[in-house]
This record gives sequence, structure tokens and C-alpha cells, in this order.
Amino acid sequence: MTAERDEAAFRAELIGLLPQLRAFARFLARDAAAADDLVQETTLRALAGWRQFEPGTNLRAWLFTIQRNLFRQGLRRRRASDEVAPEQGAPPGQEAHVAMGELDRALRRLPPAQREAILLVGAQGFSYEDAAMICGTATGTMKARVSRARTALALMLGRGGEAITKT
Repeated sequence: MTAERDEAAFRAELIGLLPQLRAFARFLARDAAAADDLVQETTLRALAGWRQFEPGTNLRAWLFTIQRNLFRQGLRRRRASDEVAPEQGAPPGQEAHVAMGELDRALRRLPPAQREAILLVGAQGFSYEDAAMICGTATGTMKARVSRARTALALMLGRGGEAITKT
């Protein structure tokens, strides 16, 4: 009975995290359909291995690690088959959408490690420690990547040397 209760609690928490998983997948994949596939695969892997999750630890970090690893596996497969990802659609007309488009383009220009760091810490709200755990790196390295990413984004978005700070 306890295992059933644990699994039900795991599933409930997983369901609550789906919007955050989808947002992270959209940043990684840059394509809605590919992001949905990534979230689905992440969910399937998590459900299949739910007993491997240690209760009391950070489920969100565990799921993001699974998703990040799946995304990287997909990148390696695409590179091996020389597949090229399609470019995103037409630019929207509203100012907020234009600004988001500029931010998206600036994020794409960042080195992958910096982009991943700024998305985990800045957009997803992970602590430096959790983001470092997800990426399999030291906390100091994560802090440096986020700092470099903020500075680079500020320069690309026309804010001169004024770094973008976490709010």
C-alpha cells in the first residue's frame, strides 16, 4: 500500500511540474513539436524509473536532468545523421513579441553551456547548486557561466556593459 501511495504522490508532483518541463524543453528544442516530444519522453522515463527517485530530494532537478540528457542524446543522433533543424516561423507584430524574438535570437547566439546555465538559473529559477547538479559541473563553474551569459546578453541586446541581473 505504501508503494502505491508513493507512486501516486510522485505522479501528482510530476504532473505539477509539466509546465516547467515544457518551458525548458521549448528553450532547448526551439520547436513546439520537438519540445512536446521531449517532455513526453522525459515523462515516460521518469514514470518508468520512479523508484530510482529518492523521496525528499529535488524532483524538479531530477526531471530536468533527465530532460537535458535526453535532449543531448538527440543532438548527438542528429549530428551523426547530419540532420539540420528547421528555422522558426515568421516574426510576430506586437512589441512584446518582438522583444522576445530579440531575446530568443540573443540566447541562440550564446555558447550552449552559457545558454543552458542562464535558462536554468534565470528562466527556471534553479539555485546555482541545483543547476550545477543538473549540468554535472561545479557550482563555481555554473556561477561563471551565468555571469558570462548575462554580460553577453546585455551587450547583444544593446545594454552596453550593464549586465542583466537576476530579479
